[in-house]
Amino acid sequence: MAEPVNFNRFKKAAARAEDKARAAENVVKHGRTKAQKELEKARAAKAAGELSGKERDR
Repeated sequence: MAEPVNFNRFKKAAARAEDKARAAENVVKHGRTKAQKELEKARAAKAAGELSGKERDR
């Protein structure tokens, strides 16, 4: 005969796994230095400027 299963334990384990996944995403998203963020902004601005300079007038 099988042992009884505690569903709350499984729910909590699933919630913990989801929280860990969200934390890992946040580390990737927000885990950068100020210099890295500024460099990324500057590169994006430069790319946008280059792209807008190549647009054709209508």
